[in-house]
Amino acid sequence: MSGVGIIGAIIIGILAGWIAEQIMKRNHGLLTNLIVGVIGSFLGAFVASMLGISFGGFVGSLVISTIGAIILLALLGLIKKR
Repeated sequence: MSGVGIIGAIIIGILAGWIAEQIMKRNHGLLTNLIVGVIGSFLGAFVASMLGISFGGFVGSLVISTIGAIILLALLGLIKKR
C-alpha cells in the first residue's frame, strides 16, 4: 500500500475486509473487517511480490488487499474447521 498514507490504508483495509467478507459469505463487524483487511493487505502484497506483480495507487492497493483478505479468510476457515 505504498503512496496512500495512513488514512488511505485504513480506508482500504476496511473496504478490503468488507469485500472479502461479502465474497466469502461471512458476517463480521467493522473492526474485524479492518483487521482482516490490513492483515490481508500485507499477505496480498507478499503474494503479489512473490509473483512479480506490481501495483500502485488506491485501486491497485484495494485489489491486492482484497485478494489477501480472501486468502486470509479462507485459511482461517480451514483452521477453524479442524
